[in-house]
Amino acid sequence: MKTNLRYTPITDRSIVRHPVWDRLDAELRESIQVVSKVLPFRTNRYVVDELIDWQKIPNDPMFQLTFAQKEMLDPEDYRRVRDLLRAGAPKEELEPVVHGIRYGLNPHPAGQLDANVPTLDGRPLSGVQHKYRETVLFFPAQGQTCHAYCTYCFRWAQFVGMSELRFAARATDDLVAYLKAHREVTDVLITGGDPLIMKTEVLRRYVEPLLIPELEHVRNIRIGTKSLAYWPDRFVGDLDADDLLRLFEEVVASGRHLALMGHYSHPVELEPGVARRAVSRARSAGAEIRLQAPVVRHVNDRSDVWSELWSTAVTLGMIPYYFFVERDTGPKRYFEIPLVEAFEIFSDAYRRVSGLCRSVRGPSMSAHPGKARIVGIEQVAGEKVLVLEFLQARDPSWVSRPFFAKFDPHATWLDDLEPAFGESFFFRPD
Repeated sequence: MKTNLRYTPITDRSIVRHPVWDRLDAELRESIQVVSKVLPFRTNRYVVDELIDWQKIPNDPMFQLTFAQKEMLDPEDYRRVRDLLRAGAPKEELEPVVHGIRYGLNPHPAGQLDANVPTLDGRPLSGVQHKYRETVLFFPAQGQTCHAYCTYCFRWAQFVGMSELRFAARATDDLVAYLKAHREVTDVLITGGDPLIMKTEVLRRYVEPLLIPELEHVRNIRIGTKSLAYWPDRFVGDLDADDLLRLFEEVVASGRHLALMGHYSHPVELEPGVARRAVSRARSAGAEIRLQAPVVRHVNDRSDVWSELWSTAVTLGMIPYYFFVERDTGPKRYFEIPLVEAFEIFSDAYRRVSGLCRSVRGPSMSAHPGKARIVGIEQVAGEKVLVLEFLQARDPSWVSRPFFAKFDPHATWLDDLEPAFGESFFFRPD
């Protein structure tokens, strides 16, 4: 008989009542409390009990991935918040300092708050993004949180309680109307947060309107989720787990392709038996699972981690999809890796695996112009260069066209790169 395994999240306030709190030294405890005032902290008992090796603290990758770390903040910002907390500063004194730090952390990279927002009848559509011709992103309001927060998350601004930094939609009416008017759209990505934080009956209200005959041009429905890794009981033990799988079957029965964009950052997330059962049950309901995550310092910055992750995923029937570069937002300085190093990690991992794993693409940057990936490091016309291409672009004519950047061993993002060969542009403007 199934039991309701929905849980009370572990936050910076409730973690002090969890037994693991006593395993942390005083400095770690204080750093969690300080950093969590600026960047969101939330986890759950599955992550804490099943995924973190408490004998390896603080260097355990899953601890780094889910628990706030002191170095995520600039030292001066850290001291300011720490001193206010030590002094018992009231909320009205602490909040302006915290908000100022947040605004300085580039909360919405690549223009995601405004540059990608489409319009319908002259008005912007809240909670919808249309960056690439074929794909629309939809942010259901009830799905704008997660089972646990990744410390590197590029959408951290969704979770800090500042409404001006958040985007979400409460109904699909406008989305459906927009899709009817834009038949070039073949893919809808339901994202967040994590849409699978919602109960199935709520998720169904967002998904079923996309299955009507008038939207037959929408062939692929994607759901971005970390729940396969952070709360696999969503597919196995929750009271409505079976209903979730029936919804998946309904999507497939409508003639659409259903893809779970599974965020897996480390092979340890695939070790527990319940995590493997979750994958099996989702696939049995007709969902395809595509594996993706960024390479981040302190978590997965070794090629053997990635080769093991991809190989295990393929064995379980998943498809390696994207190897991302950490975006230029939030605590990027703590997690970032130079592009040259990211390419070396990717290339070495790629060489270690079989052809079934080589569906993965990377290192890929979701920058303002599009998804740019590093193809190689070469000598061209006497100059050492980075060779790149766009996998997706605001201008579709850029896709698959190689372009060249000056070799820069310190660059960590597309904006850090300069065109090679003395050019002023990567692509000459028309």
